[in-house]
Amino acid sequence: MTEEKRGDKLMGRYIAKRILIAGASLLAVLFILFLLMDLLPGSPFNDEKLTAAQLEILNVRYGLDRPFFVRFFTYAGRMLRGDLGISYSVAKNMPVDVLLAERLPVSLKIGGLSILTGGAAGILLGMAAAVKKNRAADLIAGAIAVIGVSLPSYVLALALSYTFGFRLKWFPLLYKAEAAGWSSVLPALALGVFMMAAAARVMRAEMIEVLESDYMMFAENRGLPGGRLIFVHGMRNALIPVIAVLAPMTAAVMTGSLAVEKIFSIPGAGSLMVTAIQANDYNVVAGLAFVYSAVYIAVMLAADLLYELLDPRIRITGERQTGRGRT
Repeated sequence: MTEEKRGDKLMGRYIAKRILIAGASLLAVLFILFLLMDLLPGSPFNDEKLTAAQLEILNVRYGLDRPFFVRFFTYAGRMLRGDLGISYSVAKNMPVDVLLAERLPVSLKIGGLSILTGGAAGILLGMAAAVKKNRAADLIAGAIAVIGVSLPSYVLALALSYTFGFRLKWFPLLYKAEAAGWSSVLPALALGVFMMAAAARVMRAEMIEVLESDYMMFAENRGLPGGRLIFVHGMRNALIPVIAVLAPMTAAVMTGSLAVEKIFSIPGAGSLMVTAIQANDYNVVAGLAFVYSAVYIAVMLAADLLYELLDPRIRITGERQTGRGRT
């Protein structure tokens, strides 16, 4: 077998393994989620005007009178087919997927904007700090990173809203669907600053280690251009730990921040989750949590594959360790 074919086989095996782990994780999350929803006190039908007979009819209609495992397998099958059920109380009898289709894209758009701006700015800031180690640029970048990590997103959101929304009137004070682009800038900044600070701190530490490594010094002595040395060889080797830090943050940001959504009156997924929990609307809560879990697992799967793309030794090492374990 040629080296190229062997590499393709290892790659396919690696991807298949990660996908199977992701699928199993999603099923486990679905079971735990359904169990927690079943253990919640109260009922989705909290109207005091309903009699016991009416409550019994509603429970039979929505299948809530069935045994736990019957309800779980029925629900799991529907969820995996994309049928998230209907809302009991938040938007009575409205399909949950329709409800999420109205709210989730808003959170995803603002979260995606904050990830792109915050992640890219943090990587560049960390690289600048590493190249200018112990100089003015490094100290300034370090101060920005410390402030960004220490400052809660809701405090920054209030400051941005007051300064740029109320005083300067550069951006809408509250989210407006008809001006979604401008309305997304301040929330994205509020969410992205923490991501920028975290990425900058990790990138600086890893980049310094990479720049002081033997192979980088050897490449520099061979006369490689400084830009190629830093952006191609240095950045690629320093990115893996940064991805490991940013991946879980990415999933959290993309699914919305309740505090930031409340401050800017954003009709996103975070506020919907709180409303559904308060109303004991099991299907909406479970549907949102399922989507959150799916996004998180998908992001972590993409991060695993990106690790392998940046450093194929991860895949090869894992396969060799597995092989040794079998023998």
